[in-house]
Parts: sequence; structure tokens; C-alpha cells
Amino acid sequence: MAMGIGHESAAQKARRLIEHRGGIIRTAEAMRIGIHPRVFYKLRDNGILEQISRGAYRLAEQKPLTDVDLVTVATRIPRAVICLVSALAFHKITTQVPHSVSIALEKGAESPRMDYPPVSVHRFSGESLTAGVEAHLIDGVTVRVYSKEKTLADCFKFRNKVGMDIVLEALKLYRDERAFDVGKRLEYARICRVERTMKPYLEAML
Repeated sequence: MAMGIGHESAAQKARRLIEHRGGIIRTAEAMRIGIHPRVFYKLRDNGILEQISRGAYRLAEQKPLTDVDLVTVATRIPRAVICLVSALAFHKITTQVPHSVSIALEKGAESPRMDYPPVSVHRFSGESLTAGVEAHLIDGVTVRVYSKEKTLADCFKFRNKVGMDIVLEALKLYRDERAFDVGKRLEYARICRVERTMKPYLEAML
């Protein structure tokens, strides 16, 4: 007869708690929800948990992650928003392959310490930080990403860092989708204070 939850071992309980969180968990979170460090590291040493980044683990029996970099960043830095070239790549409006994960964090927020994947931090504030954030479920983890329109405005704002060739390519690919939203583009251009810069390019798309 199978044992009920009331008779499950500490390891079984720990696995169940991790499963309920999508199979991915941070060490600090595991301790916070009552998984004893000894039990947690025994799961790791027995190969039940595998490390995906420093302080972040997943159940080894799960399917391979479809986007390990974004999932790892979202797990380690839940408040971060994927932005700029990384957001362009997520939305498939660039041919660039990001060398690091670009994230937006509030000005004054502590910089993350991550060994992998490499992270590029950009500081946002006010409405520029909070507007246009979308929540996407990837491998059971909620990943916060700026919308296409907000990302294009951000790329114009950070064009000296991103590169104008990349910005214009993204704008062209976005236009080719023929599902663009003029109102949203203007709204985010205003929020990011790049209305004058973007205006001639937006007019050319009409």
C-alpha cells in the first residue's frame, strides 16, 4: 500500500514541494519553505536535483529546459525584466544572438551576482521600468519580458549601446509582421522620451 502524504519521508516531501514550484527552486527559497539543508543537499548529491546556476536547482527528471538562460535569470532574479537585445531575441525580431542576458532593474537595486549566464544590467526608473511588462511561462517559470513595442522604444533610447543597425533591423522585422500597434508604439516612445527620435522611422512604416 502506498504511503499517504502524512507518512512521506523528508526527501519525498522536499521533492513534492519543489514539484509544486515547477521543479525549479533557489536554495534560499528551499530553506524558507521548510526543506532542511541536509535533505536538500542529499537530493543534490544523489542526482535528484541538478544545479542550473549558483544557488538555483531543478529536478533532474524533468524535460530539458527550452531556454535555460532566461529561466535561470528569472529564477535567480525574479524582479528583473528581460530587455533590449534579449527581448528582441525572445520576440524573434532580431537576427542577433545575445552574448549575455540583458535585464532591467530599478535604479538603486542591488546588482546581481551570477556566474552563469552572463547578465547585462540596465537601470530603469518610474514608468519606464513598469510599463509594457509581459509575463511569459517558460518551463513552468514566470519570465518577465518587455513587450515588442516597449522593447523597440527602449532600443531607441539605448541605441548607442545596442547599435543603430540592430535597432533598425528590429523595426523592419516588426513592421514585416503586419500586426503592429501604432498607439502602443507612440505611448512607449513618449514614456521612454524618444518621440522625436522615433517619429521619422515610425512615419516611414505607415
